[in-house]
Amino acid sequence: MAWDGRLKAWVAALVGTLFLAAGVTGAAAETPAPLDPPQKVKVAYVPIMKFATMYVAAGRGLFKKYGLDVDLEKVKSGTEAIAFLTQGSVDVGGIAIVTSLWNSWNRGLDIRVIAPGGLEPLKNSPTALLVATKSAGTVKDIADLKGKKLAVAGGPGSGGEYLAAKALERAKLTIRDVELVNIGNPDIPAALQSGSVDAAIAGTPYSDQAVESGSAKVLATDLTPGLMTVAFVGSGKFIKERPEVAERFVLALAEAARMMQGEDYLSKENIDAYMKYTATTQEALKKATPAVYDPNMEIPVKGLADVERVHRENGRTDYDTPIDLKKVVDTQFVDKALSALGEAKN
Repeated sequence: MAWDGRLKAWVAALVGTLFLAAGVTGAAAETPAPLDPPQKVKVAYVPIMKFATMYVAAGRGLFKKYGLDVDLEKVKSGTEAIAFLTQGSVDVGGIAIVTSLWNSWNRGLDIRVIAPGGLEPLKNSPTALLVATKSAGTVKDIADLKGKKLAVAGGPGSGGEYLAAKALERAKLTIRDVELVNIGNPDIPAALQSGSVDAAIAGTPYSDQAVESGSAKVLATDLTPGLMTVAFVGSGKFIKERPEVAERFVLALAEAARMMQGEDYLSKENIDAYMKYTATTQEALKKATPAVYDPNMEIPVKGLADVERVHRENGRTDYDTPIDLKKVVDTQFVDKALSALGEAKN
Protein backbone atom coordinates (compact mmCIF):
# COMPACT_ATOMS: atom_id res chain seq x y z
CA MET A 1 0.00 0.00 0.00
CA ALA A 2 1.25 3.47 -0.83
CA TRP A 3 2.60 5.60 2.02
CA ASP A 4 -0.19 8.20 1.82
CA GLY A 5 -2.91 5.55 1.86
CA ARG A 6 -1.42 3.57 4.71
CA LEU A 7 -0.72 6.68 6.79
CA LYS A 8 -4.26 7.98 6.35
CA ALA A 9 -5.70 4.62 7.27
CA TRP A 10 -3.45 4.28 10.28
CA VAL A 11 -4.36 7.66 11.75
CA ALA A 12 -8.02 7.82 10.74
CA ALA A 13 -9.12 7.25 14.32
CA LEU A 14 -6.75 9.58 16.10
CA VAL A 15 -8.18 10.73 19.41
CA GLY A 16 -6.74 13.81 21.08
CA THR A 17 -2.96 13.65 21.02
CA LEU A 18 -2.56 9.88 21.25
CA PHE A 19 -2.42 7.29 18.49
CA LEU A 20 -4.37 4.07 18.42
CA ALA A 21 -2.42 0.94 19.12
CA ALA A 22 -1.43 -0.93 16.01
CA GLY A 23 -2.26 -4.58 15.53
CA VAL A 24 -0.20 -6.80 13.29
CA THR A 25 -1.55 -8.57 10.23
CA GLY A 26 -0.03 -10.71 7.53
CA ALA A 27 2.45 -13.52 7.83
CA ALA A 28 5.72 -12.47 9.38
CA ALA A 29 9.02 -14.01 8.38
CA GLU A 30 11.31 -15.46 11.01
CA THR A 31 13.08 -12.71 12.94
CA PRO A 32 16.86 -12.78 12.65
CA ALA A 33 18.81 -14.35 15.46
CA PRO A 34 20.80 -12.11 17.80
CA LEU A 35 24.37 -11.55 16.72
CA ASP A 36 26.93 -13.47 18.73
CA PRO A 37 29.22 -12.00 19.81
CA PRO A 38 27.29 -8.71 20.15
CA GLN A 39 28.28 -6.11 17.57
CA LYS A 40 29.08 -2.51 18.46
CA VAL A 41 27.16 0.32 16.80
CA LYS A 42 28.14 3.94 17.36
CA VAL A 43 25.39 6.53 16.93
CA ALA A 44 25.68 10.33 16.91
CA TYR A 45 22.30 11.98 17.43
CA VAL A 46 20.69 15.32 18.17
CA PRO A 47 18.75 14.76 21.44
CA ILE A 48 15.21 15.54 20.28
CA MET A 49 12.02 13.52 20.65
CA LYS A 50 11.79 12.70 16.97
CA PHE A 51 14.45 10.05 17.58
CA ALA A 52 12.44 8.48 20.40
CA THR A 53 12.22 5.05 18.77
CA MET A 54 15.96 4.75 19.35
CA TYR A 55 15.63 5.77 23.00
CA VAL A 56 12.97 3.12 23.56
CA ALA A 57 15.00 0.48 21.70
CA ALA A 58 17.96 1.26 23.97
CA GLY A 59 16.03 1.73 27.20
CA ARG A 60 13.87 -1.36 26.83
CA GLY A 61 16.61 -3.75 25.75
CA LEU A 62 15.65 -4.21 22.11
CA PHE A 63 19.14 -3.54 20.80
CA LYS A 64 20.52 -6.13 23.21
CA LYS A 65 17.78 -8.53 22.14
CA TYR A 66 19.26 -8.56 18.64
CA GLY A 67 22.89 -8.77 19.72
CA LEU A 68 23.78 -5.09 19.39
CA ASP A 69 25.93 -3.04 21.74
CA VAL A 70 24.78 0.47 20.84
CA ASP A 71 26.69 3.54 22.02
CA LEU A 72 24.57 6.72 21.80
CA GLU A 73 26.54 9.97 21.65
CA LYS A 74 24.75 13.32 21.82
CA VAL A 75 25.86 16.02 19.38
CA LYS A 76 24.85 19.66 19.03
CA SER A 77 23.87 19.52 15.38
CA GLY A 78 23.34 17.24 12.42
CA THR A 79 26.38 18.85 10.79
CA GLU A 80 28.54 17.46 13.58
CA ALA A 81 26.99 14.01 13.16
CA ILE A 82 27.61 14.09 9.39
CA ALA A 83 31.26 14.92 10.00
CA PHE A 84 31.58 11.87 12.26
CA LEU A 85 29.85 9.69 9.67
CA THR A 86 32.13 10.78 6.85
CA GLN A 87 35.20 10.30 9.08
CA GLY A 88 34.04 6.76 9.87
CA SER A 89 33.99 7.34 13.63
CA VAL A 90 30.25 6.58 13.90
CA ASP A 91 27.98 4.17 12.06
CA VAL A 92 24.58 5.88 12.33
CA GLY A 93 23.46 9.48 12.66
CA GLY A 94 20.19 10.95 13.86
CA ILE A 95 20.01 14.16 11.85
CA ALA A 96 17.75 16.76 10.23
CA ILE A 97 17.41 16.85 6.45
CA VAL A 98 18.73 20.30 5.48
CA THR A 99 19.93 21.94 2.25
CA SER A 100 23.62 21.36 2.87
CA LEU A 101 22.87 17.65 3.04
CA TRP A 102 21.14 17.71 -0.36
CA ASN A 103 24.16 19.46 -1.86
CA SER A 104 26.46 16.87 -0.30
CA TRP A 105 24.36 14.00 -1.64
CA ASN A 106 24.52 15.52 -5.10
CA ARG A 107 28.33 15.61 -4.79
CA GLY A 108 28.44 11.93 -3.78
CA LEU A 109 28.21 11.93 0.03
CA ASP A 110 28.21 8.25 0.98
CA ILE A 111 25.50 8.10 3.63
CA ARG A 112 21.90 6.94 3.22
CA VAL A 113 18.60 7.29 5.03
CA ILE A 114 17.94 3.86 6.51
CA ALA A 115 14.92 4.60 8.75
CA PRO A 116 12.59 7.52 9.46
CA GLY A 117 12.64 9.60 12.57
CA GLY A 118 9.36 10.75 14.05
CA LEU A 119 7.09 12.39 11.49
CA GLU A 120 5.31 15.70 11.85
CA PRO A 121 1.93 15.30 13.61
CA LEU A 122 -1.02 14.99 11.25
CA LYS A 123 -3.06 17.49 13.25
CA ASN A 124 -2.61 19.82 16.19
CA SER A 125 1.05 20.31 15.32
CA PRO A 126 2.89 22.48 17.85
CA THR A 127 4.65 24.20 14.93
CA ALA A 128 2.65 27.08 13.50
CA LEU A 129 2.70 30.20 11.39
CA LEU A 130 2.08 33.04 13.85
CA VAL A 131 1.08 36.62 13.13
CA ALA A 132 2.17 39.35 15.54
CA THR A 133 -0.79 40.87 17.37
CA LYS A 134 0.51 44.31 16.30
CA SER A 135 0.24 43.23 12.66
CA ALA A 136 -3.01 41.28 12.94
CA GLY A 137 -5.04 44.25 11.73
CA THR A 138 -3.43 44.14 8.30
CA VAL A 139 -2.55 40.44 8.11
CA LYS A 140 -5.82 38.52 8.05
CA ASP A 141 -4.63 35.55 6.04
CA ILE A 142 -1.47 34.17 4.48
CA ALA A 143 -1.88 36.20 1.28
CA ASP A 144 -1.57 39.37 3.36
CA LEU A 145 2.01 38.45 4.24
CA LYS A 146 3.23 39.67 0.84
CA GLY A 147 5.92 42.26 1.49
CA LYS A 148 5.88 41.60 5.25
CA LYS A 149 8.69 40.48 7.57
CA LEU A 150 8.56 36.75 8.36
CA ALA A 151 10.90 35.32 11.00
CA VAL A 152 12.34 31.81 10.65
CA ALA A 153 15.09 30.09 12.59
CA GLY A 154 18.11 28.81 10.72
CA GLY A 155 18.36 31.11 7.73
CA PRO A 156 18.51 30.17 4.03
CA GLY A 157 17.93 26.52 3.26
CA SER A 158 16.90 25.65 6.81
CA GLY A 159 13.98 23.57 7.97
CA GLY A 160 12.35 26.79 9.15
CA GLU A 161 12.57 28.25 5.66
CA TYR A 162 11.04 25.07 4.21
CA LEU A 163 8.10 25.37 6.61
CA ALA A 164 7.69 29.02 5.66
CA ALA A 165 7.70 28.09 1.98
CA LYS A 166 5.02 25.43 2.54
CA ALA A 167 2.84 27.92 4.43
CA LEU A 168 3.23 30.54 1.71
CA GLU A 169 2.37 27.99 -1.00
CA ARG A 170 -1.17 27.93 0.40
CA ALA A 171 -1.60 31.49 -0.87
CA LYS A 172 0.45 30.91 -4.05
CA LEU A 173 3.32 32.93 -2.62
CA THR A 174 7.02 32.07 -2.38
CA ILE A 175 9.79 33.11 -0.02
CA ARG A 176 10.63 35.85 -2.53
CA ASP A 177 7.30 37.51 -1.76
CA VAL A 178 8.22 38.15 1.89
CA GLU A 179 11.20 39.52 3.77
CA LEU A 180 12.68 36.54 5.60
CA VAL A 181 14.39 37.40 8.87
CA ASN A 182 16.69 34.85 10.53
CA ILE A 183 15.88 34.84 14.25
CA GLY A 184 16.78 32.10 16.72
CA ASN A 185 13.85 30.16 18.15
CA PRO A 186 14.21 31.52 21.72
CA ASP A 187 14.09 35.12 20.40
CA ILE A 188 10.98 34.75 18.25
CA PRO A 189 8.40 35.51 21.01
CA ALA A 190 10.16 38.81 21.80
CA ALA A 191 10.34 39.75 18.12
CA LEU A 192 6.62 39.16 17.75
CA GLN A 193 5.87 41.11 20.90
CA SER A 194 7.91 44.13 19.81
CA GLY A 195 6.45 44.09 16.31
CA SER A 196 9.90 43.95 14.71
CA VAL A 197 8.51 41.14 12.54
CA ASP A 198 4.99 40.68 11.26
CA ALA A 199 4.90 36.91 11.46
CA ALA A 200 7.02 33.90 12.37
CA ILE A 201 7.34 30.15 12.07
CA ALA A 202 7.68 28.76 15.59
CA GLY A 203 7.37 25.46 17.39
CA THR A 204 6.75 24.57 21.01
CA PRO A 205 7.49 25.99 23.54
CA TYR A 206 8.07 29.28 21.70
CA SER A 207 4.79 29.25 19.80
CA ASP A 208 2.96 28.60 23.08
CA GLN A 209 4.79 31.46 24.79
CA ALA A 210 3.92 33.95 22.05
CA VAL A 211 0.24 33.00 21.95
CA GLU A 212 -0.23 32.74 25.72
CA SER A 213 1.38 36.17 26.26
CA GLY A 214 -0.94 37.75 23.73
CA SER A 215 1.94 38.71 21.44
CA ALA A 216 0.74 36.61 18.52
CA LYS A 217 -2.11 34.64 17.05
CA VAL A 218 -2.06 31.43 15.04
CA LEU A 219 -2.47 32.18 11.35
CA ALA A 220 -1.97 28.60 10.10
CA THR A 221 -0.93 25.25 11.50
CA ASP A 222 -0.39 21.66 10.38
CA LEU A 223 1.90 23.01 7.67
CA THR A 224 3.50 19.69 6.71
CA PRO A 225 1.45 16.81 8.18
CA GLY A 226 3.30 13.51 8.07
CA LEU A 227 6.53 15.08 6.85
CA MET A 228 9.86 13.46 7.71
CA THR A 229 12.19 16.29 8.72
CA VAL A 230 14.72 14.07 10.52
CA ALA A 231 16.02 10.59 9.81
CA PHE A 232 18.40 7.85 10.84
CA VAL A 233 21.23 7.72 8.31
CA GLY A 234 23.89 5.06 7.97
CA SER A 235 27.41 5.52 6.65
CA GLY A 236 28.18 3.80 3.37
CA LYS A 237 30.79 1.70 5.11
CA PHE A 238 28.28 0.53 7.76
CA ILE A 239 25.67 -0.37 5.16
CA LYS A 240 28.04 -2.16 2.79
CA GLU A 241 30.32 -3.94 5.26
CA ARG A 242 27.91 -4.75 8.10
CA PRO A 243 24.43 -5.08 6.57
CA GLU A 244 23.42 -7.74 9.12
CA VAL A 245 24.07 -5.20 11.90
CA ALA A 246 22.14 -2.44 10.12
CA GLU A 247 19.26 -4.86 9.60
CA ARG A 248 18.97 -5.57 13.32
CA PHE A 249 19.37 -1.90 14.23
CA VAL A 250 16.37 -0.92 12.09
CA LEU A 251 14.40 -3.97 13.28
CA ALA A 252 14.86 -2.81 16.89
CA LEU A 253 13.62 0.68 15.92
CA ALA A 254 10.54 -0.80 14.29
CA GLU A 255 9.79 -2.97 17.31
CA ALA A 256 10.21 0.09 19.55
CA ALA A 257 7.76 2.08 17.41
CA ARG A 258 5.14 -0.61 18.05
CA MET A 259 5.68 -0.18 21.78
CA MET A 260 4.87 3.53 21.45
CA GLN A 261 1.36 3.42 20.02
CA GLY A 262 -1.75 4.70 21.76
CA GLU A 263 -1.60 4.97 25.53
CA ASP A 264 1.66 3.02 25.52
CA TYR A 265 3.42 6.14 24.25
CA LEU A 266 3.37 7.48 27.81
CA SER A 267 4.10 4.20 29.59
CA LYS A 268 6.55 4.47 32.47
CA GLU A 269 9.19 2.47 30.63
CA ASN A 270 8.96 4.72 27.60
CA ILE A 271 8.96 7.95 29.60
CA ASP A 272 12.07 6.78 31.43
CA ALA A 273 13.77 6.16 28.07
CA TYR A 274 12.72 9.54 26.64
CA MET A 275 14.05 11.41 29.65
CA LYS A 276 17.31 9.46 29.76
CA TYR A 277 18.34 10.53 26.28
CA THR A 278 16.82 14.03 26.04
CA ALA A 279 16.25 17.03 28.29
CA THR A 280 12.48 16.60 28.22
CA THR A 281 10.25 16.28 31.29
CA GLN A 282 7.16 14.25 32.09
CA GLU A 283 5.10 17.45 32.09
CA ALA A 284 6.33 18.44 28.64
CA LEU A 285 5.74 14.95 27.27
CA LYS A 286 2.16 14.86 28.50
CA LYS A 287 1.40 18.34 27.19
CA ALA A 288 2.96 18.16 23.73
CA THR A 289 1.43 16.66 20.62
CA PRO A 290 3.67 13.67 19.88
CA ALA A 291 5.33 13.02 16.56
CA VAL A 292 4.02 10.18 14.43
CA TYR A 293 6.08 7.05 15.02
CA ASP A 294 4.99 4.88 12.11
CA PRO A 295 4.85 1.23 13.29
CA ASN A 296 5.80 0.17 9.77
CA MET A 297 8.78 2.55 9.65
CA GLU A 298 8.19 3.36 6.00
CA ILE A 299 10.47 6.07 4.64
CA PRO A 300 8.21 8.75 3.07
CA VAL A 301 10.16 9.20 -0.16
CA LYS A 302 7.55 11.47 -1.75
CA GLY A 303 7.82 13.86 1.17
CA LEU A 304 11.61 13.85 0.90
CA ALA A 305 11.33 14.66 -2.79
CA ASP A 306 9.13 17.66 -1.92
CA VAL A 307 11.68 18.98 0.57
CA GLU A 308 14.37 18.73 -2.10
CA ARG A 309 12.12 20.40 -4.67
CA VAL A 310 11.31 23.38 -2.47
CA HIS A 311 14.93 24.07 -1.55
CA ARG A 312 16.01 23.65 -5.18
CA GLU A 313 13.27 25.92 -6.54
CA ASN A 314 14.15 28.49 -3.89
CA GLY A 315 17.70 28.53 -5.24
CA ARG A 316 19.20 27.06 -2.07
CA THR A 317 20.94 24.10 -3.72
CA ASP A 318 24.06 24.29 -5.87
CA TYR A 319 22.45 22.15 -8.58
CA ASP A 320 19.34 22.60 -10.76
CA THR A 321 18.25 19.09 -11.75
CA PRO A 322 16.15 16.97 -9.32
CA ILE A 323 18.41 14.65 -7.38
CA ASP A 324 18.27 10.89 -7.85
CA LEU A 325 16.78 9.69 -4.54
CA LYS A 326 18.76 6.47 -4.84
CA LYS A 327 21.64 8.64 -3.64
CA VAL A 328 19.61 9.47 -0.56
CA VAL A 329 17.51 6.48 0.57
CA ASP A 330 18.19 2.79 1.16
CA THR A 331 14.93 0.99 1.97
CA GLN A 332 16.29 -2.56 2.27
CA PHE A 333 16.48 -2.55 6.07
CA VAL A 334 12.98 -1.19 6.61
CA ASP A 335 11.71 -3.76 4.10
CA LYS A 336 13.40 -6.57 6.05
CA ALA A 337 12.06 -5.30 9.38
CA LEU A 338 8.53 -5.20 7.98
CA SER A 339 8.96 -8.70 6.59
CA ALA A 340 10.12 -9.98 9.98
CA LEU A 341 7.43 -8.25 12.07
CA GLY A 342 4.47 -8.26 9.70
CA GLU A 343 2.55 -5.19 8.64
CA ALA A 344 0.94 -3.17 11.42
CA LYS A 345 -2.64 -1.97 10.98
CA ASN A 346 -5.01 -0.18 13.31
